[in-house]
Amino acid sequence: MSTNPAGHRVLPDAEAVARAAAERLVGIAAAKQDRIGICLSGGSTPKLLYRLLAGPDFRDRLPWDRLHWFFGDERVGDGPEAGSNRRLAEEAFGDLVPRGRLHPIPTDGTPEACAASYAASLEAWYGADRLDPAKPLFDGVLLGLGEDGHTASLFPGKPEAGEGKAWVVAVPEAGLAPFVPRVSLALPALEATPLALFLVTGAGKRAPLARLAAGEDLPAGRVRAAGETVWLLDEAAAG
Repeated sequence: MSTNPAGHRVLPDAEAVARAAAERLVGIAAAKQDRIGICLSGGSTPKLLYRLLAGPDFRDRLPWDRLHWFFGDERVGDGPEAGSNRRLAEEAFGDLVPRGRLHPIPTDGTPEACAASYAASLEAWYGADRLDPAKPLFDGVLLGLGEDGHTASLFPGKPEAGEGKAWVVAVPEAGLAPFVPRVSLALPALEATPLALFLVTGAGKRAPLARLAAGEDLPAGRVRAAGETVWLLDEAAAG
């Protein structure tokens, strides 16, 4: 029996995973003529992806003026970790992103206040405060898999992982280090897309993949995009 999730694709290494994800994003952009919303993830493989997108192989294949970049989660508060996912994207994309196209999660307040502010921003982008199954919130969502089975900042055993109505949730206590407060998109927002793309690399991800294959109810396994949920794995993760 396969220990990898349905919809998975095994690639040689993290570079190949990032390149495959970049091609999917180029495809999303080519299929639309108006604005495009992409929800970003944090971590080492997304960092590689963002550098690829801004590099010579992909930079000129993307309509940067029509791309809007959102975030699946963020560390908040007054610590040095706050805003790390925003900085990751800013450092990789540089001046390719026009003003007003990067939509970071606020970090200078309580998790609850930051979550409420970001929810309002998403509603303004969407044009409504309720999701319509016929109208995606995002055109693509990038996600990762934590070694404990979390995705975004939805951690196993935490109430936020079971939120079924709110788009954005405060995460006052993270399930893994660094144990700093966070804000995360909840499942309704993460699933409101035609494509959810998991980027999973490294041998440390074999255990959570096996737990998912065994049927364990982990947050990452709950994500079901309105369209397609794809898992891009490198050989080290796939085993």
